Amino acid sequence: MPKKKTAPPIELDELLAAEFNYIVQTATQANEDRARIASFYLIAVGSLVATILGTQFFDLQQFTPTAKLLFSGIFILLTLMGTSTIVQLARLRASWYESMLAMNQLKGFMIRQSPELASALRWTNDTLPDKYKTDSISYFQAREAAVLSGITFGTAVYFIEFALGVTGTAIWIWAFALAIIVAFTQMRIYKNILN
Repeated sequence: MPKKKTAPPIELDELLAAEFNYIVQTATQANEDRARIASFYLIAVGSLVATILGTQFFDLQQFTPTAKLLFSGIFILLTLMGTSTIVQLARLRASWYESMLAMNQLKGFMIRQSPELASALRWTNDTLPDKYKTDSISYFQAREAAVLSGITFGTAVYFIEFALGVTGTAIWIWAFALAIIVAFTQMRIYKNILN
């Protein structure tokens, strides 16, 4: 006569429920933190640009070289903040992914206990979205931060060149080229952290 399966002791049920709740909270917290971090960076850059435009200094010739270098330093600081934002977004995506792996481990245990659950649970380790996924919200937030960082770095280069007396087309070419390099480099950093 086959042995009848016994239900796990209540303590195990409580432990599984507590683990499940913890995993849900860590995944939710990672998503909330991603939104906060991206918003903070966008607001920081936007506030600075609004402040600069609000000063109504549209004639850059009236700025001293020291003021131009100061502006450059501020934009370099924003670029570094953008890099930090990219790293944080990647780490939070990785944290979310780890939570999903933990959830799948818990689901695997529950399926082994009750095989009929297999058809009710969609994500497994084989069907889980990739950690580095180019159509995820995290990727889009990282791309926005990278583009803004590129722009802030290009602006920093512009002010440095302007302070050094570089004029003409060269000032724009260098600023634009370095802005693109920074944006692509930051997206490479994001990808490398997640791979």
